Amino acid sequence: MRKLLLASIIILIAIVYIGRLSYLQLIDNSNQNPLDDTAIKAVYDYPERGYIYDRNGELLVSNQPAYDIMVIPKDVKPLDTLEFCNLLNITQEDFVKKYNKARVYSPRLPSVFVPQLSKSEYATLQEKMRKYEGFYIQKRSLRHYQTSSGANVLGYISEVNDYELKSNPYYQSGELIGRNGVERVYEEILRGQKGVKFIQKDRFNRDLGSYKGGVFDTLPVQGKDIAITIDKVLQSYGEKLMVNKRGGIVAIEPKTGEILAMVSAPSYDPALLVGRQRSKNYSRLYLDSIANPLYDRSVLAEYPPGSPFKILNGLIGLEEGVIDEHTTVRCYHGYRYGRNRFMGCHCASGTLNDFQSATYRSCNAYFADTYKKIIEKYPSPEKGLQTWTNHAKSFGLGGYLGNDLSTGRAGRIPDSATYNRAYPDFQWRAETTISNGIGQGEILTTPIQLANMTAAIANRGHYYTPHIIKNIEGETIDENFTTPKHTTISKRHFDDVVLGMWDVYKRGTARSVQVDSINIAGKTGTAENFTKIDGKRTQLTDHSIFIAFAPVENPKIALAVFVENGYWGSRYAAPIASLMIEKYLRGKITRTDLERRMLEGSLENEYAKPLSGEPFEINR
Repeated sequence: MRKLLLASIIILIAIVYIGRLSYLQLIDNSNQNPLDDTAIKAVYDYPERGYIYDRNGELLVSNQPAYDIMVIPKDVKPLDTLEFCNLLNITQEDFVKKYNKARVYSPRLPSVFVPQLSKSEYATLQEKMRKYEGFYIQKRSLRHYQTSSGANVLGYISEVNDYELKSNPYYQSGELIGRNGVERVYEEILRGQKGVKFIQKDRFNRDLGSYKGGVFDTLPVQGKDIAITIDKVLQSYGEKLMVNKRGGIVAIEPKTGEILAMVSAPSYDPALLVGRQRSKNYSRLYLDSIANPLYDRSVLAEYPPGSPFKILNGLIGLEEGVIDEHTTVRCYHGYRYGRNRFMGCHCASGTLNDFQSATYRSCNAYFADTYKKIIEKYPSPEKGLQTWTNHAKSFGLGGYLGNDLSTGRAGRIPDSATYNRAYPDFQWRAETTISNGIGQGEILTTPIQLANMTAAIANRGHYYTPHIIKNIEGETIDENFTTPKHTTISKRHFDDVVLGMWDVYKRGTARSVQVDSINIAGKTGTAENFTKIDGKRTQLTDHSIFIAFAPVENPKIALAVFVENGYWGSRYAAPIASLMIEKYLRGKITRTDLERRMLEGSLENEYAKPLSGEPFEINR
């Protein structure tokens, strides 16, 4: 009986093991990877990337066919490398380098050997590839740009790097991935999902057909189309206005936060980064350390905001109750403070300014005095400055805004800790930081931040997170972009500010760039600009800055314009802003005199001045 029980247990265990093994091998494929079998070859089928349209349905980016020469190192047989290299227009040294790189990646998996052949190159090669075992041609699609502008917005695609291969198992060596701009941020949506077919091979490396009847094969899923918020015409026009200039323009629709234009100058044609010349062209753009065309000034460049920041200081002063619309300050060509220190402005000596006239005259004395009153309202400079900082940051300054752009910088709004670190042995006070009152000092802003601040003023106290996506096929937009963000300033204070900004055009510093029948509110700015030449801090030509929104009664566009070394706000930035507004609202230009001056204007001589110095540094 005992022997029978023991034999039964052994038989039962054997049945369980055999059953489990049979199930795992014949039925359960959940954890099985066909590529674990050296006799299986994977052939990938790449979908087309989704198309990109502008806000009006204009096609910006489509696809064009291209062909990659692929290699599976373990399948390669001896060949005439000289003949093969001549066909591919590469050197024998390139052949060895590419082959070794593919072997290091994987002897059994396919790698891109020569990417992005043209149609004519493909036609020449396809009949001869049978001579070169281990190599084959794989079709894929490359981007085809329907516009020559917006390179910083759209981004580009290129091969995945080693880090991406290790961190993301989706990608194989030689595959393409979005870089910068929309291509990077919406990569997973635009790329779709590649398909794969598994091919069984015999011991002679001959194809036997589909592995297990294709049970593991998948079909490609085409990338989704998207529409972005950019206006193709306005973007292109902005780039034309900025030819031979450096700087950034950001235009926003205040009611939605949608970015209408995001200009970085100088720019480049996005088609340069497509095809076999992509690497060569990229190197040329990257190595241009003088003009920096790959540097997106619209979101990365940090400038002192200058006089446009006076608007915000005025709003904080009104909210804190240290001034009202009737408060007056007498100006004697500027503001005197400390020991023989002076901030000059263009007011006539003895001018008595109230809030409105101080705005359109850009009075340093008025807004420096307002800033001083804000700080000194509180029992300590630390408390006063922190209150001021919190108000400023409520407009989206000093942070990343939470947008859907691929890059950006935070700018800087100083707080109490900033000055405690700077003056550890000195009790700083309002006058120590008085330059903040006129948008200089330690304040830095990016063009997109200043455009967003302008949109908040246009909306009388709230803004929507600036964003580039308008519509994704079959999906809804992130609610972060449709939820208003409220500033700390009460709505009742904005009418006085807007009236002062309207007067900037009617009788102030921008009166020469008025556009007939369009009510525009704006503010000119001139920011100091320093660099180091031979180790010495040297002042260069000031930056030209302007913010504006229009129409005043129903704002449809708010924008900020920065022109590096542009002298003063009304010389370059204000005319460009007025032209952009008219172009967007009317679709045509009536101020052809301004347009001609901006299109023909060049600042290249200004940019040539500091070339003997150290890398450019903006008022750090």
